[in-house]
Amino acid sequence: MYVRLTALLPILLAAGCATSPDKDPVQLRLNDLEARVARMERIVANEVQVSQNVDEMQGNLRELHGEIEELQHSNEALTKQQRDLYGDLDRRLSGAGAGTVGAAIAGAAGGGAAGAAAGADSGAGSNAPSPTEQAVYGQAFDALKAGSYSIAITGFKDFLKTYPNSSLADNAQYWLGEAYYVSHEYDSAAGAFRTVLKKWPDSRKAPDAMLKLGYTQLEQKQYPAARATLDEVTKKYPGTDSAKLAAERLRRIPAQPSQ
Repeated sequence: MYVRLTALLPILLAAGCATSPDKDPVQLRLNDLEARVARMERIVANEVQVSQNVDEMQGNLRELHGEIEELQHSNEALTKQQRDLYGDLDRRLSGAGAGTVGAAIAGAAGGGAAGAAAGADSGAGSNAPSPTEQAVYGQAFDALKAGSYSIAITGFKDFLKTYPNSSLADNAQYWLGEAYYVSHEYDSAAGAFRTVLKKWPDSRKAPDAMLKLGYTQLEQKQYPAARATLDEVTKKYPGTDSAKLAAERLRRIPAQPSQ
């Protein structure tokens, strides 16, 4: 009997091992599947988080693009306004006005014949400005070209006070208006341009003064007055650069501009 039990013991042990829960193939498979599902859930959770982060980043990018577009529009509007304010002045400084004002500046530096040419071009009188007049005028005009508008305003006012009858007085009065205009002192600019038209109606600067008076009235939102002034430029000075600029600005005024 003892011999038989001894022989059966390995068989019983093997059967016991085969039925151990830790070695159950089905349970092992289930454990493996559960582990894989857990890993997949973690991966999916990570992907969801990444997707949310991507959506948030895309939203931030859209906001940044919107802000950039707004800044670009604002910059374009500002650039256009600056062109309107300074473009006409620059054109006169380097082009059409160079014959009148450039001669006066040259006179301040070299005197003599250049000064005489400046006086003849100004149309305010036949007497050539003195070297002192030329120097004072030239200093104010140089300040205007350099963008030192407050210095230019003071210089032109001093010139007009000291030399009211100078052959350069109409030029000084006109450029005083320009200095006020680019400084956004529109009431003073309008007064300066009106003075040119009143005191020197036959001056070579009269068409420009009337044109810039119209521009100033637009800046003051005096639209009916601006239309009337610019229309008068086209009729009174046909064929001139001032008339062409006035016609172009008239086309840009809205039919019923907002107040």
